[in-house]
Amino acid sequence: HMAGVWGVPEETIPGPGLPAVQLLKSLGQPDGVRCLFVHASNIAVASPDANAVIAGLRSLDFLVVCDFFMSETAAEADLILPVLQWAEEEGTLTNLEGRVLRRRRALQPPAGARSELWIMARLAEALEAPSTYSEDPETVFEELRLASAGGHADYSGIDYAMLDRGEAAYWPYPVGSTGTPRLFLDTFAHAGGKAVMTAVTPRRRRTPATNTDPAAKTMTLITGRLLEHYQSGAQTRRVSELLATQPEAKMQIHPAAAASMGITEGAFVSVANERGEVVCRAELSTAIRPETVFLPFHFPELESANRLTEAATDPISGMPEFKFNKVWVRAVANGLQNSALQTSEAS
Repeated sequence: HMAGVWGVPEETIPGPGLPAVQLLKSLGQPDGVRCLFVHASNIAVASPDANAVIAGLRSLDFLVVCDFFMSETAAEADLILPVLQWAEEEGTLTNLEGRVLRRRRALQPPAGARSELWIMARLAEALEAPSTYSEDPETVFEELRLASAGGHADYSGIDYAMLDRGEAAYWPYPVGSTGTPRLFLDTFAHAGGKAVMTAVTPRRRRTPATNTDPAAKTMTLITGRLLEHYQSGAQTRRVSELLATQPEAKMQIHPAAAASMGITEGAFVSVANERGEVVCRAELSTAIRPETVFLPFHFPELESANRLTEAATDPISGMPEFKFNKVWVRAVANGLQNSALQTSEAS
């Protein structure tokens, strides 16, 4: 199908690539990825087992990063290509409810910044690709209409004229339809429209390396988001008003669990396992279960929650196991003091 859309021989279309976590595990390996092209993704902070990911990035033969800020991932790159941010480019945006919106340039980009379509078109040209890759957003959207026809996310009935008129357009939107403002309202997404129920047997948590510190307590770590920050924080950590509200990572812990370890509000704690260690302040909250601690994943370096998460994935979706990690928690006297990080990272 895609060969027909692009007008190229079918044998030139590659097969499926590696899932993201599996790809990151292969970085720098003899039979793995040796060169990586990253588009505006801060994988050094946002990926599970972040220490291993950073080591993988540093072992590559060549790393290219397209971004509009110097993220922690861009800092590792051999080549950084400055790209347009959302307010500086034309095109469309599909939000999480499936609504397709027309996006118009609001700001002129700085000199030297290019659209990612421009970069991909130049790369295709340099690699002597068998078809012409356009850098015009409307032309690329027309390609998307053709490529998605008949699929789950069908854009074939949407065009720029409709979007320019401000009409609401929700995929799937096959030709001749009025779109789908709300998916699965009347039926489930299975043949016959009925739900398919599956019994789930919870599995036991994998046990981390042995904790020999009697002052530390083994707990379950979950990671997640703060209202003030977005994804890896590469953008929101640069907004002074947001950073003033949430300037650092804090480990949320139940007061009863904190009391059992001598942890007080605002005190420094070490959260560690066999993959790494985070040192941050404690925040006491009755909103969390006593056997669980929470860390936001928006912060880098010594506060990076993904130093602790495991690169295990769901076998169907490929989603990393961000909510299911064992850690041991203990109080530390003052920041890095008495932490395992004191000698390994402060030196």
